Amino acid sequence: MNERGATRVGSARGAMHTGYGDLYNWNVTIGPQEATGRSPRRIADDQLRRLRQRFVDPAGMGEARRLLAEHSTVILSGGPGSGRHAAARVLLYELPRETGIFRELLPGDEGEATLTDATLVGAGDRLLLDLADAGGTRWAKDCRDLSSLRKVVHEQQAHLVVVMPYGDDLEADLQFLRADIARPPAEEVLLRHLRLHGVPHEAFLQPAPAMVEFLGEQRPLAEVAGFADRVRRARAAEPGAGFARWCEQARDARKTRRKEVARLVAERCEASQRALLFTTAMLHGAHSDVIHRATDVLLHLPGGPREEGPSLACKDLAERLEEIHASTGVYGHVQFKELDYDDAVRVHFWDHMPHLRPLFSSWTARSSKLDDPHLTPSLREELVSRLADQYLRTRQWQGLAALADEWTAGAGSRALVPAAVHALSRGLEHQEFGSAFRQLVRVWCRDKQLTRELADVLRYVCTNVIAPTHPDQAMIRLLHLARREHGTTPALDALCALVATSSRLRRRALDRVTRQSSAPAADARLFLRICDPGPLTEPGGAPHALVDERYVQECVSLGWHVVLTHLPQPDWQPYAKRWLHLASDSDDRRDLLLDLLVHGAGGNGTHFAALYAAARAAEPTTSGGPARGAKTTDRLLHKISATQGLRPRDASPRSASPGGTTP
Repeated sequence: MNERGATRVGSARGAMHTGYGDLYNWNVTIGPQEATGRSPRRIADDQLRRLRQRFVDPAGMGEARRLLAEHSTVILSGGPGSGRHAAARVLLYELPRETGIFRELLPGDEGEATLTDATLVGAGDRLLLDLADAGGTRWAKDCRDLSSLRKVVHEQQAHLVVVMPYGDDLEADLQFLRADIARPPAEEVLLRHLRLHGVPHEAFLQPAPAMVEFLGEQRPLAEVAGFADRVRRARAAEPGAGFARWCEQARDARKTRRKEVARLVAERCEASQRALLFTTAMLHGAHSDVIHRATDVLLHLPGGPREEGPSLACKDLAERLEEIHASTGVYGHVQFKELDYDDAVRVHFWDHMPHLRPLFSSWTARSSKLDDPHLTPSLREELVSRLADQYLRTRQWQGLAALADEWTAGAGSRALVPAAVHALSRGLEHQEFGSAFRQLVRVWCRDKQLTRELADVLRYVCTNVIAPTHPDQAMIRLLHLARREHGTTPALDALCALVATSSRLRRRALDRVTRQSSAPAADARLFLRICDPGPLTEPGGAPHALVDERYVQECVSLGWHVVLTHLPQPDWQPYAKRWLHLASDSDDRRDLLLDLLVHGAGGNGTHFAALYAAARAAEPTTSGGPARGAKTTDRLLHKISATQGLRPRDASPRSASPGGTTP
């Protein structure tokens, strides 16, 4: 390298570092809801709300709304680029959301129930079944299963939107549910996006030949949205240029940039020039101080290009930026002069210098940890996302996953936890590789040797990335993580927060830790948290409470049996205390709750004695007073005696069995 950075300190606030090497000061808390303040349900609703703001009703949308309202199901048909996927999500977003959750059904995927499974649908759920890419055989099978699914949807007062494959046939008995979606006017879609981007209405009235040319090409609606975004960025770069010029920039950005970049790279052969070019593309829009330091990092990495020379004899940053067609704005932020030039530079370096890809990945990690007030969290996230996009664009999703793994292992990995989160999130959100990343996360949560950092990353992406659209898969992955926790329980906390959003999820979680358990002692601890008697006894908008279901009663009894068998009394007594308090406060469910405990004891005298002791200990803190608690203890003792074949003289009437009938 031919120039080195100089240190100049005007004032210092907090940590300061004046030499080479790293100072890690990236204070990012990675957790589940406590980090975001939002539940997976809220995240999903926010995503759908943003989609609705940009959505223009296609032809046929009114009919789709009518069918969904009348039949709780609608099957959308439309060609690629018609907006059918967005229409499906908007239809579900517009529904009332007092109960249930939004989720995408993935029949056949690990952790997902089949379409004929009666437990697939929760009360008030809003379900999306996207079969647009289903093959002929799968589509035929799913069509046959739709009748069973629709029946459960109706019973649960839920709603279902199906996107069918383009050009495939629909069975005659389902034709009445079909709504044909036609592409909305592209100009209206473009104007909606521009208005949301803050482009004033009067700008649309100006002649814009480039916009007319673009709209005449009948591009997919996703590309129309991309054109609007490029107009937004062109306006931000040249506010006074006018609407026609912004549209020209948006049109040309996709046509000529890569050839221009190839010529520029060929002309700029010096290591410092190419390092600055790559850094500016990866940190486009960053402050010049960040660009300078990150370029210096690239030139000093092992295996990276090097040039040495007296620093005062070198060109200053402004001159060097001019050589690569970039400049600094009023506030010192660096940008290329042409729109989307940064994207073309990233593509060129990645495609034409594949031997440097490991170096680019190492540089991204080092640069994301730089301690600089101008390097904001959003810029760090964007840096990692730009690198991840190159991996995904070239179908190297395994390389991106390996990078996230690398960033959470070894010394200093704590500083790279946010970078690993962003890398995995990018993969999970990818349309083509999202499923592969979800499966990888499952394997890691279950089998991989976990560092604390990787466990934090996995918990975060399960809760904030997977759960909003695939809550069943998130629940299973969090279960795997929670089984492996010792001491602290952040994954279990996240799991409990997730199942609290849906009675159906709580039922599935109970099934997993009781009937499908492979680690009884570990699952016994999970059971105590998941089997909260409050949510079990509250319908929450559903036709009945979970505890009224025979299947759930069997799970609960089995769970308590495992708890009493595998855990010491001090571990389970606080949970039994809550259970007994609720039994004391609930006259209509007291007998059922006590029966579940008694059946959980499995006729074991030691278990009965432990339950009785727990009930006596809970009496003083019963909300209705110790006397009410004592009545509950007496009732429990009566049930224990009856189970043992004893009949005390003050025997109370027989109670309901877990099946809901009188013995």
